[in-house]
Amino acid sequence: MIDKLKELIAEAEAFNAQTKDEVEAFRIKYLGSKGLLKQYFAEFKNVANDQKKEFGQTINQLKNTAEEKVNKLKEELESKEEDKGIYGDLSRPGEPIALGSRHPISIVKNQIIDIFSRIGFNVSEGPEIEDDWHNFTALNLPEYHPARDMQDTFFIQTNPDILLRTHTSSVQVRYMENNKPPIRTISPGRVYRNEAISARSHCFFHQVEGLYIDKDVSFADLKQTLQYFTTEMFGKSKIRLRPSYFPFTEPSAEVDVYWGLETETDYKITKGTGWLEIMGCGMVDPNVLENCGIDSKEYSGFAFGMGIDRIAMLLNQISDIRLLSENDVRFLEQFKSAL
Repeated sequence: MIDKLKELIAEAEAFNAQTKDEVEAFRIKYLGSKGLLKQYFAEFKNVANDQKKEFGQTINQLKNTAEEKVNKLKEELESKEEDKGIYGDLSRPGEPIALGSRHPISIVKNQIIDIFSRIGFNVSEGPEIEDDWHNFTALNLPEYHPARDMQDTFFIQTNPDILLRTHTSSVQVRYMENNKPPIRTISPGRVYRNEAISARSHCFFHQVEGLYIDKDVSFADLKQTLQYFTTEMFGKSKIRLRPSYFPFTEPSAEVDVYWGLETETDYKITKGTGWLEIMGCGMVDPNVLENCGIDSKEYSGFAFGMGIDRIAMLLNQISDIRLLSENDVRFLEQFKSAL
């Protein structure tokens, strides 16, 4: 009788079904009120005492095998029915798909690129891990030049000639080395400075720098280009240029746009003057042109650079620059743009 039970266990383990009716028939055969298990439990009293332990264990094994097989087949068939109901019904409404949001940095960067592309500027990119020549020396900042102190730099410890770029001007150097004038390009990208992190500054941020090299380029061309940009970007047409110093441009200037004093926020961000600094600019120093293999007697040009993070904070009234890099979905979902 024990051998017969083992045959039933093997039969139950091998059983398979395609419909719920077949599973139900299997359940009734083994587990029903008149099923095989009921019959064998009734025979337990007639089994010899020395076989009762093994007989009882075998019956329980058959019971567990049959129950597990029934549950498993039911789950499989229900899962197939659910899949068929979901994917087989073409009239079923689609699941709502949440649309993502672009990062405010990306939105502003794309707007800047779009504005300058309308007047013939292309986009150039370069490595964030840079060498001393492209980041400093070629830009009229030789070793031990005091102007290097203006930029706190992350150097690679094992090789002091390798560093994280402090500006995207290094991209402009690479572009001038590999392209002949006329050159008209903008270089957006992430840059790094060894600065304390606070609500107004970070150890990394984003810049867009522009470069125009051609024959007879003047400071007037620079001013008109910046006038066009500020009008398109901010809707503000009134700008002013203040004398400044940058090692790679001469003369150099800071660019302010007249933001106005219409709200309390305007007073706060312009410190009550109505003017807001947005970028630096100047005529490319002849030494920089010569370092990049361009004849400074034949060609001249201008360059400018601005912080994308600062413009994004300004346009969206963001008070803390750290919000731009924390990847908080609640913050990022506020920004929608097709750009």
